[in-house]
Amino acid sequence: MLWRKYQTSYKIPTAPQTRQPSGTRTAVLFFVADGTRLVREARELEPCRETGACIKDTLDALLSGPLGDYDEALPESTTLNSVRLEGGTAVVDLSREFAADLPSGSSAEMMAVYSLVDTVCANYPQISRVKLTVAGNGSTVLNHLDLSAPLAPDYSLEQTSGPALAGAPSIPIPKKGN
Repeated sequence: MLWRKYQTSYKIPTAPQTRQPSGTRTAVLFFVADGTRLVREARELEPCRETGACIKDTLDALLSGPLGDYDEALPESTTLNSVRLEGGTAVVDLSREFAADLPSGSSAEMMAVYSLVDTVCANYPQISRVKLTVAGNGSTVLNHLDLSAPLAPDYSLEQTSGPALAGAPSIPIPKKGN
C-alpha cells in the first residue's frame, strides 16, 4: 500500500492535450482593381487561434500581393512590424518603407490605407477600427492622410460589381452606424 502511494505521487505530469486547428480558413483581402477602387480576393490561410496572430497572418498574405489580376495597394517594400489589440482596435505597425515608398497622390494613399483597414475589419468583426503606425510612430501623417487616429473601415471604396468580383466570397460588411 505504501508503495502504491509513492508510485502514483511521483508520476511525471504530462502536458494537457490541446486540439490543433485543422484545415484552412478563408480570408478576404482587399487589393486595387482599377487604380481607384478596392476589390476582394479570397485567400486560404492556415488556421490560427489567437486574434492578434490571425490578423498578422492575414496582413502578411495581403503584403504578399494578389494572386489574381489585381494591383497591390501597398508598396512592395512594406513589412509588418507588429500587431496588437487594444479593445476593439487593432494597432498595426508597418515599416518606414510604407510611408517612404508609397506613390504620391491621395488616391494611392486611400487605396493603401483602406486596403489594410478593410482587410482587418472585414475578417475580424470584433475589430471596429485600425490604428496604423509607421516604425512605431503613432502620429504619422502621410501627404494626404492623417494616421494619428484609429480608422474605421470604408467599404464605399470597394468595387461592388463587375467581372473583378467573380469568385470572391461574400462576407457581410457591417453597415455604418451599427
